[in-house]
Amino acid sequence: MYLIGKTIRKLAKISFFVDFCIMQIETSRLKNGIRIVHARMDLPVSYCGIAINTGTRDQLPQQSGMAHFVEHTLFKGTTHRTAGQILNRLESVGGNLEAYTTKEETFLYATVLTSHHDRALELIADIVFHPTFPQRELEKEKHVIVEEIQSYNDSPSELIFDHFEDHLFHGSGLGFNILGDPSVLLHYTSEEALAFVQSTYHTDQMEFFSLSSLPTEKVFQSAEKYLGSIPANLRSQQRIPPKTHKPFHLKKRKPTHQCHLIIGSHAPHLSSPDYWAFFLLNNLLGGPGMNSRLNLLLRERNGLAYSIESSFVPYSDSGVCSIYVGSERKTIDRCSALILHELKYLREKPLAEHRLSGYKRQLLGQMTIGTDNHELLALNIAKSLLHTDRMESIEEIKEELSHISPIQLCETANKYFQEAQLSSLLYY
Repeated sequence: MYLIGKTIRKLAKISFFVDFCIMQIETSRLKNGIRIVHARMDLPVSYCGIAINTGTRDQLPQQSGMAHFVEHTLFKGTTHRTAGQILNRLESVGGNLEAYTTKEETFLYATVLTSHHDRALELIADIVFHPTFPQRELEKEKHVIVEEIQSYNDSPSELIFDHFEDHLFHGSGLGFNILGDPSVLLHYTSEEALAFVQSTYHTDQMEFFSLSSLPTEKVFQSAEKYLGSIPANLRSQQRIPPKTHKPFHLKKRKPTHQCHLIIGSHAPHLSSPDYWAFFLLNNLLGGPGMNSRLNLLLRERNGLAYSIESSFVPYSDSGVCSIYVGSERKTIDRCSALILHELKYLREKPLAEHRLSGYKRQLLGQMTIGTDNHELLALNIAKSLLHTDRMESIEEIKEELSHISPIQLCETANKYFQEAQLSSLLYY
């Protein structure tokens, strides 16, 4: 599965934090470099999986869609199991097995009753470390992926985000389309899939993560049992950060009733000192709340659009902010002008202290409620530790936000939202 559009942006908005009053997080590292992360919560269900710091950006230019292709076909057979046996292993006890690919990560994870935690761990370890990529199964899955690509291409409100990043990160792996080019992936072989795994699935860039009521010692022992004998395969090359390119303004004709517009720019990376100020700025501008400034301006006051949002997706060494609106052809220019006017206002007019305090309170409330989804919480814990080696508690985030002043928010808006450095893409 390719974690597309609104789902990946939802993960980014929830961010990475946890209330340590209700959870204990402990980590360990095996001799082969695989990190073990266990978050203990009193739940009847366990969430566990392997997070791999490998995604689309780690492909070679000629390997279009390879990371996503491999994620699909890992489930098609191992040295111990057929595809049917893999599918039935957890389904037969009421559990489920999931996977997704992003530009920087590949996740394989399971949701099971806690009594089947080891069953899930053993299966995932088998899939990741003993795949066979049988060519007959690959040929069938290629057509499934092509159908996925065609379905995605039929959704311009999602496709436009990929096209925007293609241009924003042109020349970098972050600009590679995740799903890939059908004309290329139709020719992939078992040997090519296996070679990609061997060259990019490095043990020091992996985590086994677990959110469960099981004792930490039990989880660590099981991880040692099923993962400890895996040979070390360490990453020797570092990712190259993307270059900042000149802003672009592109128009593409699409056979749709609506126009779709993105206005955006480069944004802070996960460890940037601007991270929380920009996160707050993006949230008040066009986050999930119906009272976001852009939703109030374009939808509630002027009735110009049904869909308006601002998304911030941070990567390990870069980031992207995308303001999206869908509107009729006769009103899209008005929408664009209002968006630019709102960005100008945020650059030039510091917010009143009481209004900024309200935005901070709203953000903390949204994030706390977001952690009630335990599956997303488990994934966010794993991703945070994979890229930043830490988790921030709610108290730490409160402290970070308390230091953000109206002037600092203005400065952040000026740093990233100067009109001369904004890019745009219009489907019309």
